[in-house]
Amino acid sequence: MPELPEVETVKRGLAPAMEGALIARLELRRKDLRFPFPDALADRVSGRTIIGLGRRAKYLLVDLDDGNTLISHLGMSGSFRIEKGSASAMAGEFHHARSKDEKHDHVVFHLQGPDGARRVIYNDPRRFGFMDMVGRADLAAHPFFRDLGPEPTGNELGATYLAERFRDKAQPLKSALLDQKNIAGLGNIYVCEALWRAHLSPLRAAGTLVTPAGRPKQQLDLLVASIRDVIADAIAAGGSSLRDHIQADGSLGYFQHSFSVYDREGETCGTPGCGGTVARVVQAGRSTFYCAACQK
Repeated sequence: MPELPEVETVKRGLAPAMEGALIARLELRRKDLRFPFPDALADRVSGRTIIGLGRRAKYLLVDLDDGNTLISHLGMSGSFRIEKGSASAMAGEFHHARSKDEKHDHVVFHLQGPDGARRVIYNDPRRFGFMDMVGRADLAAHPFFRDLGPEPTGNELGATYLAERFRDKAQPLKSALLDQKNIAGLGNIYVCEALWRAHLSPLRAAGTLVTPAGRPKQQLDLLVASIRDVIADAIAAGGSSLRDHIQADGSLGYFQHSFSVYDREGETCGTPGCGGTVARVVQAGRSTFYCAACQK
């Protein structure tokens, strides 16, 4: 699944082509993706102007001038392709084969902007992605969002907040961080990387980062800073290309070249003076990579 930095990269890649454009027509080439499309979606969207693109957790948000928001999730293999004339650029791809096969082009936005017409095409070979529509004022109450925690880069995320969530929790720290009710948008790759930066074991109980009085320990402050830093670095790098994620200009994201522990089982830990070896364990069906020598 795409993680937050990849979805943010897709949003930034699509924004120049979509923001301010009129949706002359929305073409739905099938009745559903992972779920059925909302009733009369094409009619409700056609003729509307896109006033902005946003992101919440791993969801892409397309705000329309009538007060509605189109929600899009890329699933495992979804991508957006921008076409204008003979030029084509991918705005995000999460599949081993970068599909441009038209049989997988399921949704087409026919747009009219100040510089002419263009198409933004949603391609999804596995069809695990989906789209929905909701009034912008009701977005926070939507089932996709109502239980989500704060964004990992937002002001709401802090050590005091996490101390309230983690207090007395025997749950493994990595599992607590992957819980979208605690922090929205964090995924397996970046949790592994953030824990390595904070020198914290993914196996330790989340509650061990909180004092008996419910205050955050210094380690929790370091963890919050590490989460912010690793997400910021990944966005700056254009995401990770483990599944051929590529940017709007066609270039590959390259944060995977900066991995410190993820997918580096058996390699030497990069912490200066550590000398440990990166290990892999399975937690709740997910691979966890960490260094037992310096992550305590």
